[in-house]
Amino acid sequence: MPTGGHDIAMALRAAYWAMHRQADALLQPHGVTANQFVLMSVLAEHEGLTQQELVRHANSDPNTVRAMLLLLQRTGLVSRRPHPTDGRARLVMLTDKGQRTYTALWTKSQAFHEQLVAAIGPDAAPEFVRQLRSLENALTHRDRRRATQAERQSSPPQSRKSFLRRSVL
Repeated sequence: MPTGGHDIAMALRAAYWAMHRQADALLQPHGVTANQFVLMSVLAEHEGLTQQELVRHANSDPNTVRAMLLLLQRTGLVSRRPHPTDGRARLVMLTDKGQRTYTALWTKSQAFHEQLVAAIGPDAAPEFVRQLRSLENALTHRDRRRATQAERQSSPPQSRKSFLRRSVL
């Protein structure tokens, strides 16, 4: 029987949760969850990001990122301050404590990262990552297309006169 989309979805889900549980077990004794570590990792790679940029880089949703940032801020691992040029945005950065914690946890997680590569195979890992990114891009493109179609369908119909008036102005 051929492998179907449901099989792929279930296998991805099982692999993700197995990886997530193991990462949480590794990080939680140090007061950081796997999801928080993802944010710290993105912030370590980029010198100060807006929360919206962090959402995009972490492939998460704004509400989840905001909640995690509040926790990380309470523990002194990140700072959030007004953006210097955009009054609506917040600039997020690792604090010195956050940078030290991230560096220590990164070192501690190396065996875990090596385990991931070994499970895929060092030679197959680049292609595996390419395929996962291709899947993400295909699904993201489809989501954007659906959202655009839904917006068009939910928009009230325009009279020809109002359309012409707006297109002339």
